[in-house]
Amino acid sequence: MKKNKVILKHCPNFYKIINFEFFEDDFISQKLIEVYKDFIFEVDLEDKAEIKMAEQLDFVINKYIEDYYFRKEMQTGMQNIRVKRSSDKLIKNIVESVIECFDNYEISYTRTIYFARWI
Repeated sequence: MKKNKVILKHCPNFYKIINFEFFEDDFISQKLIEVYKDFIFEVDLEDKAEIKMAEQLDFVINKYIEDYYFRKEMQTGMQNIRVKRSSDKLIKNIVESVIECFDNYEISYTRTIYFARWI
């Protein structure tokens, strides 16, 4: 029980992510939240790299929930992820791909200027 409290201390958006209401046919959002839950509670508290990855995943999934443009970009990016099923760290590989997709979005988003149209 104490482990869960420590994990939740590192992931401040946990309840917001878990309670996110997505459309019934939105399988990508459903799978992302499942991967989030699975990874968060499998984190080894002794491994600082995994804790940092959990914090990054928490930030990325929160951004996914709040930012419509990022959600659309992530949904197209998630369809192109290729991960070997024979890997023993399948969830970790998926999380790394999600974080990499976010990094690619940040690079392309900062180079593109969006103009809002005011009427």
